[in-house]
Amino acid sequence: MHLSIVLPAKNEAAAIGTTIEKIHAKLSQMQRMDEIEVIVVNDGSTDDTAAVAEAAGARVVQHPYSKGNGAAIKTGARAASSDVIVFMDADGQHDPADIERLLAKLAEGHDLVVGARQKGSQASIGRSFANGLYNRLASWMTGHKVEDLTSGFRAVRADKFREFLYLLPNGFSYPTTSTMAFFRAGYSVAYVPIHAARRIGKSHINLLRDGTRFLLIIFKIGTLFSPLKIFAPVALGMFGLASAWYGWTWWHQGRFTNMSALLYTGSVMVFLMGLISEQITALMYRGHE
Repeated sequence: MHLSIVLPAKNEAAAIGTTIEKIHAKLSQMQRMDEIEVIVVNDGSTDDTAAVAEAAGARVVQHPYSKGNGAAIKTGARAASSDVIVFMDADGQHDPADIERLLAKLAEGHDLVVGARQKGSQASIGRSFANGLYNRLASWMTGHKVEDLTSGFRAVRADKFREFLYLLPNGFSYPTTSTMAFFRAGYSVAYVPIHAARRIGKSHINLLRDGTRFLLIIFKIGTLFSPLKIFAPVALGMFGLASAWYGWTWWHQGRFTNMSALLYTGSVMVFLMGLISEQITALMYRGHE
């Protein structure tokens, strides 16, 4: 198995060298080093990230300016020459010793293996709560238990991952999009428990700035897998509310009100929007099924 390790990096000079050295040290015990490439995608860093990565033995692919974590992932996937790609964070959160476990799971016949962060991993209370909400919603949408929807530590079969590059956003939600795309295409997804350490340096995620964007992930989960599962309950709720209001006004006033008409009309429109979205989603994946 030829292997590519892709690390998106922006201003990670403090951690990138140590991370690459640990990767080389671990993988040298597993297979010949000439079968392994470590690719660092330097996403417009303003520090010495590129120089440190090259000195540690990585191949550096440059972005002339910062395009985002997802864009760096896509660049790394295009640059990888191996049939299997492992994506890791460059900030020291992920333990290279877990790569072997991800690859072993992949060898069982899976197409995507995600490192699922366990309790005790370094994350704020807010992010832990949000991740739990995402996991429960994704599990309901897919009908499969999703243990960690947003983990950036994952091993994939390169040809299948490249099928969905056009779907991936340039920001931080690429793990969510790629996981749901694999489920939607009928590919096999598995999880391996990992422990994420505290990152080295300052996080690039700002909760105030990125909070709204992460809330949109909730809706993206639905639209990437089965929009009708999101729209249908909303339409049903509006229909029920319209019926309840109609019953109350008919009993007390003996008439059908504009509010009931508005709610009935809205429920039909929401349901039809769900049907249209379902067809659009099916067309998005038609070329890959």
